[in-house]
Amino acid sequence: MCDTCGCGDPDVVSVTVRENILAQNDRAAGHNREHLQARGVVGINLMGSPGAGKTAVLEATARSRLGLGLAAVSGDLATDRDAERLRAAGIQSVGITTGSACHLDARLVHRALHRLDLSGAQLFFIENVGNLVCPAIYDLGQAASLVAMAVTEGEDKPLKYPVMFQRVDLVLLTKVDLLPHLAGVSVAGFQEALEQVAPAVPMIGVSATSGEGMGEWLAWLRARLDDAGRARAAARSD
Repeated sequence: MCDTCGCGDPDVVSVTVRENILAQNDRAAGHNREHLQARGVVGINLMGSPGAGKTAVLEATARSRLGLGLAAVSGDLATDRDAERLRAAGIQSVGITTGSACHLDARLVHRALHRLDLSGAQLFFIENVGNLVCPAIYDLGQAASLVAMAVTEGEDKPLKYPVMFQRVDLVLLTKVDLLPHLAGVSVAGFQEALEQVAPAVPMIGVSATSGEGMGEWLAWLRARLDDAGRARAAARSD
């Protein structure tokens, strides 16, 4: 594919072409951001490995008493299954099938946005393709980014993929209900690894099954909405 995100031969794509690709993406991302802000919607880019529990967290969010309108796009290489799960959970959702692409880009998200009715939404989730490399590079027009990391993935995951963890606003440590069954694995171990590569990034442990940590996760979402509200108020006063 490309060498921008490290998934191709660096001799295939020149620096000039690579910069042009990212410039085009950034322009589309800016349009997405304006589109969302004009509707008072906060966009959140949710990234993580396959099986990290991204869809399950969004399902649990929909089941909670958050009391907000939720919309989402869900990226996958070959199926619409995650989008179907989100719709079944009550989240207005559109699937994006990328074929062989290892990440979503801003233009794909832009096309999906026009298939959604955001009039009743406050939060718009971009469930990215399962990958800890490519998605970290691309701005999609989100207000915040986060990565889901399951306790079953290993405590050293931040050390192996530092760029991803350095570019997010939050780490969701998922499936914490499984910790009693994982010998030698602890929240402290994940926290220590995260602090080595991204000491300023907070981490919240959650379980979509037991509900553990969901209150803290929902509070984080409400804080992003409050931030957006203050920003809109400041813009109107200027």
